[in-house]
Amino acid sequence: MHQAATREAPEPGAPEPGSQAGTAQPGEAQASATQPGEVQPGRVQPGEVQPGVGDRTLYLGTYGDGIGIATYDDAGKITSTGSIAGIPNASFVIRSGNFLYAVNEQDAGAVTAIDISGTPRVLNRQPNKGSGPCHLANVGEYLLSANYGSGDIAVHPIAADGSLGQQTDLVKHAGSAPHAHQVVQAGEYVLAVDLGTDTIYTYILTDGKLALQHQAKVKTGAGPRHLVFHPSGNYVYVADELDSTVTVCAYDAGVLSVLESIPVAEGENYPGEVVISADGRFVYVTNRGHNSIAIFSTDGPHLELVGIPNCGGDWPRHCAFDPTGRLLFVANQKSNNITTFLVDQTTGGLTLTSDSSTPTPVCVNV
Repeated sequence: MHQAATREAPEPGAPEPGSQAGTAQPGEAQASATQPGEVQPGRVQPGEVQPGVGDRTLYLGTYGDGIGIATYDDAGKITSTGSIAGIPNASFVIRSGNFLYAVNEQDAGAVTAIDISGTPRVLNRQPNKGSGPCHLANVGEYLLSANYGSGDIAVHPIAADGSLGQQTDLVKHAGSAPHAHQVVQAGEYVLAVDLGTDTIYTYILTDGKLALQHQAKVKTGAGPRHLVFHPSGNYVYVADELDSTVTVCAYDAGVLSVLESIPVAEGENYPGEVVISADGRFVYVTNRGHNSIAIFSTDGPHLELVGIPNCGGDWPRHCAFDPTGRLLFVANQKSNNITTFLVDQTTGGLTLTSDSSTPTPVCVNV
């Protein structure tokens, strides 16, 4: 049965869009009374380095109040250094130079801009006139957000100082239960993945307005959540949340064509994130329910499962490579930890090297 009308229904404890900002979720400590944009006291400030820890920074999206800040060393050991308070339900975070942008996944959705050039500070927040924003993309001088609850894509201009201007467009997906879950730039095009309509929409963004160019349907009931491109640009891999598959599509100038759909894991399972190695040889999918990471080898149009190691936690919602591709960070939402894996760049294999506790991690930005 297609359950697209429910926002990740199998995640008990995760707030639905509309949950109150600043309310601690199960397993999460209540935020302290710091001001918006203020780094919580008693922690190393961003830019400072503790002995033996590299200066590379992770920004951690969470439910509740604030964005976590951490550093990691060459072995992938993570050390918490503080948090940026006053940003409600920042379930997805992206970085653009000296700025962070975060969704505020609530019924009355919004997006927040943060300056991280020094001590992090919130620049401003703009309502996006949608419900439950859950994903972002920086496309030129605009920030695009995907609204799960209302099933639409919002557009905000980005000013020279990194702050966000008033919304310039809001495009709603057609269908009985649209649930936009991801927005991605692909050259001159913008792709929007909709879990509820089982469709990937292709747009062109011009002067802050989105114009629909193409629609690609995957299998009914698949529930496409996130996609990733092959480095060649000729293929796309889509993690399907509701039927636990990966769909492979050919891609050409904004047009996607379905090639195959293959299972990810047995039993009750809900794929979360999909990423690909820089050389395009291996695709990784986090499995919520099976609590594993599916490793596929690929020649482009085909995938072959080569391993499915345990994720080291419960409910691996998101994952991200470090810039070298040597480390893979996995955010395990229900077990409140981030696991680090060493990536064998010859075989694609993963070796668990580190485990760090953090409240309800749902996004890792490197």
